[in-house]
Amino acid sequence: MCVYLSMREITVTEFTTLDGVMEAPGGEPSHPHTGWVADFQGEEHMAWKFQEIMATDALLIGRVTYESFAGAWPTYEGPFADKMNSMPKFVVSNTLTEPEWNNTTVLAGDAVDAVRALKESDGGPIQVPGSGTLVHTLLEAGLVDRLTLMTFPVTIGRGMRVFPDSDLKRTFSLESTESFPLGVTVATYRAAS
Repeated sequence: MCVYLSMREITVTEFTTLDGVMEAPGGEPSHPHTGWVADFQGEEHMAWKFQEIMATDALLIGRVTYESFAGAWPTYEGPFADKMNSMPKFVVSNTLTEPEWNNTTVLAGDAVDAVRALKESDGGPIQVPGSGTLVHTLLEAGLVDRLTLMTFPVTIGRGMRVFPDSDLKRTFSLESTESFPLGVTVATYRAAS
């Protein structure tokens, strides 16, 4: 009898502008148009994000996103915050040594090797929010199984984009789409094998 082990799936989930920028959606000081998500958040959008996080077993994040999240989520209350604060979190960093956010493990060393090992470990779906530099690394290494882009009807001209400058060609198949009254759309793609 053969036993097939399935690997944990990694879903990159990003807020993005129409012109593909993912930087500074929530008020981070790195961009002159920071906080561009706020004008388009509605109840339906927030309900969708809640369902998305409830279906996630663990977060995989880069150090910058970790510092932003760890500085905010422990101060929030409610079911969404409870899930964010209690779920396992894996932060890819060679500089962070003592994470303070509950249930956080640091993945040091080679990011690609560390994430491959995480994918092979026991557990359910892994979500990667934000974390631009890490996302670029994962896309380049072919470690992203699913890509969810929540696109907001705004352009901000410049900033970090979801996809790195690269000579690689990747193919994705569309799994689902959804739209919300304030003009936000969500498209989920699966990486072709």
